[in-house]
Amino acid sequence: MCYTIGMRLSLLSRHILNACYLAKGKVGRKPFHKFYEGKEQTPKDIVDTVTKTLERLIDKGLLTGIGVRTPKKWYIKEVRLTPMGRRTAKKLQGEQQHLPLKVSGVRD
Repeated sequence: MCYTIGMRLSLLSRHILNACYLAKGKVGRKPFHKFYEGKEQTPKDIVDTVTKTLERLIDKGLLTGIGVRTPKKWYIKEVRLTPMGRRTAKKLQGEQQHLPLKVSGVRD
């Protein structure tokens, strides 16, 4: 099943995929929390937001989670890209990124 066609990913999801792609192996959770550093709007619970995003990416088949399983919950400690996640991250590397530029005044 190929989710890459028409798949919409949030900025955090893109950040996670790019970080995993550049790391070329297992990645812990800490680098993903740094996504919100220096941002004006941050969620109330960053850990919860990152956890939900990781679980969604695992459900889509883009990541493999490594951690501890209890009867009710997964505790994800590290993640790794799947082959489909690697292809998606490679496509994201090729896309032009949106730059937060503001046009103040146009010179003639």
